[in-house]
Amino acid sequence: MLLARALRSCSSSALAAAARRPLQLRPTAPWQPGAAGQGLGSGPAAAAIARPFTRSLWVLRGESHGLGSGGLLRGSPSVSCSCGGLHTEGDKAFAEFLTDEIKEEKKIQKHKALPKMSGGWELQVHGTEAKLARKVAGETITVSFNINNSIPPSFDEPSEEQKSGEQEPDITSTPNFIVEVTKDDTKQTLVLDCHYPEDEVGPGEEGESDIFAIQEVSFQPPGDSDWEENSYTLNTDSLDWALYDHLMDFLADRGVDNTFADELVELSTALEHQEYIRFLEELKRFVKCQ
Repeated sequence: MLLARALRSCSSSALAAAARRPLQLRPTAPWQPGAAGQGLGSGPAAAAIARPFTRSLWVLRGESHGLGSGGLLRGSPSVSCSCGGLHTEGDKAFAEFLTDEIKEEKKIQKHKALPKMSGGWELQVHGTEAKLARKVAGETITVSFNINNSIPPSFDEPSEEQKSGEQEPDITSTPNFIVEVTKDDTKQTLVLDCHYPEDEVGPGEEGESDIFAIQEVSFQPPGDSDWEENSYTLNTDSLDWALYDHLMDFLADRGVDNTFADELVELSTALEHQEYIRFLEELKRFVKCQ
């Protein structure tokens, strides 16, 4: 069983203070902290499951790995290295564990390459940031998002099936995303800040439900100009439903609809898993001083 990462917004105050997004890994046998899968579900919200909480690797005892009663301790004897950095027996065990974890994560990776979006969207990726763009009849539509902190938290207790290891839930990335619509003959861009509501209706429960929602709407300068903080921003929490429906139809006419939102979740989930594996590889090189 893979050692699970903890969700980024874990309620443990000690872990939250240690780092912005601490590494909390999936269990691999014989470790038993808990497990969660990585991949795509049948729907963006229904499959969004946070990784379960696991203790820090440093406080786990390593008898089952042949480390003796001392376990993995910060005070393990150091080993000399040409890099001049500190290396301990704990570091060695950590690096060996990461090697196995990387192999397992690659084994369950569903997309070796990022999936393509339908509708003629062109994709640009810069680390954890991604931008989709398309042109439609004198308009340029761009959708940008960041996969950091995009795994929704879940504090639900694992079901009996999950505890028995029969079926592990998928982990899904549902990032906030920003839609920008620019008309060629104007000097303004309509900006719509969207997100996936936590209380969205799941697939099959209500056929006409929107799986994403608009949070804010504003006008901003086009292109790479800095956004104007003094521009009026419309919050949709208190918006008339008729106006809100027209805004949703406005997006749908430009290709940002439920189908787009579903594909965006698939793309974001694949990118998040790809970046997670890359992070583990960088962490391994750092621990081994490579």
